[in-house]
Amino acid sequence: MAAELAASGLPATHTRWINDWQHDFPVTSQPYHALALATSAVADDVMAFYRQALDDGRISRIGGVFAHGAGGDAMLVALAVPDERLEAVALQVSSHASVNHNYEREAEFNLWFVVTGPDRAAVEAEIDSIERESGLKAIRLPMVRPYCIDLGFDLAADRHASRMRPQRKSCDALLPSDFALAALVEQGLPICDCPFAHWAEWLGTEEREVIDRLRAWIRQGQLKRFGVVVRHHELGFDANAMTVFDVPDEMADELGARLALQPGVTLAYRRMRHGQWHYNLYAMVHGRRREDVVALIDLITVRSGLKGFERRVLFSRRRFKQTGGRRFAAAIPRAAQTEEMSDVVSG
Repeated sequence: MAAELAASGLPATHTRWINDWQHDFPVTSQPYHALALATSAVADDVMAFYRQALDDGRISRIGGVFAHGAGGDAMLVALAVPDERLEAVALQVSSHASVNHNYEREAEFNLWFVVTGPDRAAVEAEIDSIERESGLKAIRLPMVRPYCIDLGFDLAADRHASRMRPQRKSCDALLPSDFALAALVEQGLPICDCPFAHWAEWLGTEEREVIDRLRAWIRQGQLKRFGVVVRHHELGFDANAMTVFDVPDEMADELGARLALQPGVTLAYRRMRHGQWHYNLYAMVHGRRREDVVALIDLITVRSGLKGFERRVLFSRRRFKQTGGRRFAAAIPRAAQTEEMSDVVSG
């Protein structure tokens, strides 16, 4: 394991601080002190490392990934952009705060992005706005069913090996009274001695209430995970492929469930078809080398029972934007909006 961790380019302890706490980040009064204790380190060094990792882009935040049914809405969208306009249109799209991922991919529909919002109407309105600005018609691909979503990256592998955990079929939606805390979870945990106490102060409640609610969301499945959210390009996983399949709708759930169990699949889900884009089953695979990802996709296709169905493999060419989702952003407490976040994050 030590040799594998060294392959990530980080000292073993630093790799653990990213790798081991993508899940199960301590939801305690002093989480960075808990990590220091677990790794025989000093809390100030742990916090300094995370500040640097945020600054250089290896991680995007320490926060949560909400389940599909927890609240708000998100939609995958694609545009067919003339090559000479691609950078300008990508810049327009990325300027929308509601857009959290924006990639050029190898397809006739070459710009792919995700729009998030508090509800479907807000998401549709954002896509309408992007269409007006760009003069291009979007294909809109709403989620039908997730099979596995955002399981984290294993830095000890040459190609990403997903961390399989039991996937709940559904969860209860958050209540409106939960939205302010959910917005903070999306925004990211401050890097300071008692970060949950800061959240409690912004919310006008007690630290214990914040911690108890977060633990309940994790236990009940509204939060699929709470921890370090990595940015794969900066960590050497820059061979990124979205594979899409055209399967009979009545077989999609069975095949999607098989797909989700395959080592190396980061995301697996079913989406609605859209006109000429007739694919309905999607999977994401990341790796360090393109040839390894191609070989893995071929293996996954066979093992999932998908051989023989129409398939497209869309590697990413350029990443224009990668941030966390913002389904609950409108509910961020005023204190968290007005306080200088850098003062809190830098301690």
